[in-house]
Amino acid sequence: MRRLPPILLEMTGIALTQSALTQDALQQSAGPVGAAYRQLRQQVRNAPVTYSDDTSWRVGGDGAYLMAFDTDQQTVYQIRSQHGHEQVRELIPSDYRGTLVTDRFSSYEAEELAGVAQHKCLSHLIRNVAEVVNSKTGRAKTFGSELKALLQQANELWRQQRAGTVPRLAAQGETIEQELTYLLRPRRLRDADNQRLLDGIGLQHDRQRVLNFLAHPEVEPTNNRAERALRPAVIARKVSHCSKNERGAEAFAAFTSVARTTVKKGVATVTDVFYRLIKDGAEPPDSS
Repeated sequence: MRRLPPILLEMTGIALTQSALTQDALQQSAGPVGAAYRQLRQQVRNAPVTYSDDTSWRVGGDGAYLMAFDTDQQTVYQIRSQHGHEQVRELIPSDYRGTLVTDRFSSYEAEELAGVAQHKCLSHLIRNVAEVVNSKTGRAKTFGSELKALLQQANELWRQQRAGTVPRLAAQGETIEQELTYLLRPRRLRDADNQRLLDGIGLQHDRQRVLNFLAHPEVEPTNNRAERALRPAVIARKVSHCSKNERGAEAFAAFTSVARTTVKKGVATVTDVFYRLIKDGAEPPDSS
């Protein structure tokens, strides 16, 4: 915003101020860009699979959260002062019919989301297990090592399935499922860290939130897509002071959501989409 006015002045002779650009962006986010943003938010509610993650943000100098919701057709951001189940349910309602792919953050474990099919990011689970395994010696490494190997085996099986190189997928998936169920059976372990792994991952497995991607190949094992969707926001955070106020935060979420969804659609130029959206009130590329 600071650099654009002198660039425009030098290249076109048009004199603009940073304040004028900011005010216009706020107006557009309350107008056609905001309307397109609300449309995208509504479409996420009907997506068969949604990948979600969040990162830190600031609004007026106070701590906040920037949340990303990524689907095959949309990428939607929202900025809120809190990240509880109430904020998640703004896009993923309690009666959501698809699958929500997340990490094990407590917001997703709320009773209000108990009826939503979920899958817990396999990368996060493997990382949690590896941290415990690397801190142990002797027999205390056995449980974690076996658990990590099964999760990695399931992840590789999914990759092979996507590549079309897996014979007897159902049989192999069932074998991994049975072995994991036996390993995570309720019992007392001597090591406290291993016990936490057993209790935590065992609970998610009981809820069918660990290996459900083997039965539903359209669900990816990890929520890496949501993490990648956060990168533009992370870059913006590094080169700015985030948002000065709530209106600015909403404008950033709206413009960035429309832009990233446009890129997902393979449109040659985001600029042209915004031009038609603002000038003619044209809808963004179809995201249905």
